[in-house]
Amino acid sequence: MKRRYFLMSGAMAAARSRAVAASDKVNVAIIGVRGRGKALANEFAGVAEARVAAFVDVDETVLRQVSAGYEKKWGAKPALLGDMRRVFEDKRIDAVAMATPDHWHAPAAILACQAGKDVYVEKPCSHNIREGKLLVEASRKYKRIVQHGTQARSRASTMKAMELVHSGAIGKVLMAKAWDVQKREDIGKRADSPVPAGVDYDTWVGPAEWMPFNENRFHYKWHWNWNFGTGDVGNDGAHQMDQARWALGVDYPAEVSGMGRKLFFEDDQVTPDTVVATFSYPGKVLMFEMRIWNPYRMEGVDNGVAVYGSDGMIQVGRWVGETASFKVFDKAGKVVQVGQKDLDGGGESHVANFVSCVKSRQKPNAEIETGFQSALHCHLANIVARTGRTVKFDAATMSIPGDAEANALTGRKYRKHWGTPGKA
Repeated sequence: MKRRYFLMSGAMAAARSRAVAASDKVNVAIIGVRGRGKALANEFAGVAEARVAAFVDVDETVLRQVSAGYEKKWGAKPALLGDMRRVFEDKRIDAVAMATPDHWHAPAAILACQAGKDVYVEKPCSHNIREGKLLVEASRKYKRIVQHGTQARSRASTMKAMELVHSGAIGKVLMAKAWDVQKREDIGKRADSPVPAGVDYDTWVGPAEWMPFNENRFHYKWHWNWNFGTGDVGNDGAHQMDQARWALGVDYPAEVSGMGRKLFFEDDQVTPDTVVATFSYPGKVLMFEMRIWNPYRMEGVDNGVAVYGSDGMIQVGRWVGETASFKVFDKAGKVVQVGQKDLDGGGESHVANFVSCVKSRQKPNAEIETGFQSALHCHLANIVARTGRTVKFDAATMSIPGDAEANALTGRKYRKHWGTPGKA
């Protein structure tokens, strides 16, 4: 990387690898420090057994700003880097938190596994199905702890709701519905423009196909372009899809149907603003609905899950103005139990669970195969939206048989780059 980026000291980079003892702190590097990365840095800092050792970002301005805020809050100054490979080479770094754009999640996490690092990877864990499969394989091959960023897996209230579902509180579970209907902004239209000073755009694009710099494909707005993101299905829908699948106790669907398109926004977003998808399994159904162009809640919440059983229903969500985290209804539709919201929202607990598992080598709450199964649902919903037709899924081969166009979307095209994933 260019020398305008800050480099770790030679002594730190040359340090030998070590096992994390029970009495030691887990040294963590945050890769991608804007947005979720900034939040994760604060969550790791709040865990006594962890130490944020490095920040990595290709935007020098963001790197400096986040570092300054972190130092002011925590009284510590992590090393600042512009190239994630320096972290992978550093034997004193035990784990990395991957908070890059979606197209870098799996490629970077695979590189981290190969370098002997444990990984906390933001949702969705991959840009596509093939990359997710490769990440699971890498975690197994290199014996790495990999936690998926679906925090509800460590949220006490959600865990209680799932315990009720699985204990028979609502009878035989037949169906779950997940929804993501929060209001998002119209991003307008922008022409391509020069790369801002201090941004290593070539590394930002990474192994994805090259596209000229455009503000509407950069900070956060990359979510709405297929080359870099997975739309709001993979962004926020991943949380609700994960909880619905958790409630049903299913892994891979046999068939997915539905639709997806832009119905409202007339801007540079390429991904749909509206998606409806139905996933079929033996004896069970999962329905997902996304609308990001209106403020109308469903069942009183913008992002939620409803689990339907033969003897009742459980809803999990965030009710505005209420302390409820889940509600249990009997057959007559009467509320018979209400769960209270967690004080930490689940994020701190999820990070703490990861740190604990780095030390114990136990399976984390959102172990990567579980995370991949949920991310795969997001990818299949997007494939249905992009092709406009029902698809069948073969879990044994991780493919969509009999549909070459849809099956091609289980992977992606790459440019020649050091981050391009090959084998695990």
